[in-house]
Amino acid sequence: MAAFTIENLTFCYPMKEIPALKNINFTVEYGEFVTVCGKSGCGKSTLLRNLKTVLAPHGRKEGEIFFYGRKLSEVNMREQSKRIGYVLQNPDNQIVTDKVWHELAFGLESLGYDTKTIRMRVAEMASFFGIQSWFMKNVQELSGGQKQLLNLASIMAMQPDILILDEPTSQLDPISAGDFLDTVKKINREIGTTVIMTEHRLEEVLPMSDKVIVLDKGYLLLDDIPQKVGDALHRMNHDMFKAMPSPMQIFEEVKKNHEKTCPITVRDGRNWMTLAFQGHDIVHTAIKDEKEGTASACQSASKAETVVDLKEVWFQYDKKEPFVIKDLSLRIPRGQLFCIVGGNGTGKSTALSIISGILKPQRGKVLIQGKEIGKYTDKELFRGGLGVLPQNPQSLFVEKTLELDLLEILSREPISREEKKAKVLKMAELVEIDHLLEMHPYDLSGGEQQRAALAKVLLLDPAILLLDEPTKGIDSHFKEKLADILNKLLERGVTIIMVSHDIEFCAKYGDQCAMFFDGNIVTMNTPNKFFSGNSFYTTAANRMSRHIFDNAVTAKDVIYLCNQNLMKNQG
Repeated sequence: MAAFTIENLTFCYPMKEIPALKNINFTVEYGEFVTVCGKSGCGKSTLLRNLKTVLAPHGRKEGEIFFYGRKLSEVNMREQSKRIGYVLQNPDNQIVTDKVWHELAFGLESLGYDTKTIRMRVAEMASFFGIQSWFMKNVQELSGGQKQLLNLASIMAMQPDILILDEPTSQLDPISAGDFLDTVKKINREIGTTVIMTEHRLEEVLPMSDKVIVLDKGYLLLDDIPQKVGDALHRMNHDMFKAMPSPMQIFEEVKKNHEKTCPITVRDGRNWMTLAFQGHDIVHTAIKDEKEGTASACQSASKAETVVDLKEVWFQYDKKEPFVIKDLSLRIPRGQLFCIVGGNGTGKSTALSIISGILKPQRGKVLIQGKEIGKYTDKELFRGGLGVLPQNPQSLFVEKTLELDLLEILSREPISREEKKAKVLKMAELVEIDHLLEMHPYDLSGGEQQRAALAKVLLLDPAILLLDEPTKGIDSHFKEKLADILNKLLERGVTIIMVSHDIEFCAKYGDQCAMFFDGNIVTMNTPNKFFSGNSFYTTAANRMSRHIFDNAVTAKDVIYLCNQNLMKNQG
């Protein structure tokens, strides 16, 4: 029997003429792993929220949703709470207690289970999820990955039939995200729980999926197994093909052995490449590193061109706590996209807050364009100086509509209101949110909020741009648009420092990449050198091709080298 049956579902938000969902029809069979994907704003989160009545958004709904053959609207809240588990994008939005053990027990207590059952279920979940070592901790002490794992464990303690996850890894580093997804896969395969997930990180999610649903502007575009979905998107020349796993992209573009099954995993991609090059001479083994030399330039930049200079910086949040930043020295020259990667809790975002002046180090100096940061006034520092995009874009929103919010940032500019409105409209068009200006910022999707926050920061025309997880919740199409925007800023001499878990974006567009660990930078290099030397902090394309090629780190790199070698052999 189908766990969910969606029939002719149409949904329209209040005050909106265009529906967010349009005549959606599909089924989710019991025990299936279904991934829902699509460009930002396509209706993914709206669809998922409609699958649990208490989370359903306000608006006009047509059509019907059936839960095991019964209308979902007729299933009471207690049964839905018990049988339909839901993990939100931001782990902090779901945690309701102060202790790990209490969070695990909270849902069961709310459902009225007896103490013996609660203790047994909590112990089982703590063991299954490996939570024993931090079972008695305060929730605030946990990393982002631990919080999200705790959310998942708390839901699974209620033994739901269906687990719904809305971009659950968007705030996790690659290793934490991989661990989290492995756990979800284990829940699906070993317990038999039906999983419905939205994700922008499809490299690891698609290989787990039985079925992939692609939404496009509120319509259901595709509903099939991963291989057929990838092939269909490629034939359509659809933007979503760029979000497909690297092995799939490389296979479709190389045009070799197309009678074979399209690989989705790195392992299958490696096997396919090995067979494709069997008996061939590998003449071209490496990509020319166009950014070579910028690593040493970054280290030895002269004072004249250095815009951010950290000297032996130490920082701790409390005197009783250990230092989060430890003897950090870093010099970044003008006009670079400097990417910082590393695990959750290693100090990346703290370093960004120190550069922005939000946090003041206990020891060391921070110089911005040759001047100590403490000697700037706020107006000098942030008006045409520093622009900061925080990890939580909602922290920037203060008005009732997006247009008013964008106008607010220009309130002190000595220009007319008409000029301000024209400037806002131009920026909104640039980041593709001009159709959302009348909406409340909190009603936007995660990716739309990220673009709106970026627009607000860019309206200040900063010389130094600090970005904390700027690609979070953003689809592959807008990532390319974001890269174009950043490149134009770089051409104007703007310096961009970006903290990111998005390995693929950093590899594709960064000038320099640095690894943050234990409060300091342990290594930095150009993307080709940096990512080709790592085992886990690297791209799927590199893991797939490193047994044949030396420094290919993007799908584009691998496609180029494959075609160069195959053409050489054919010639």
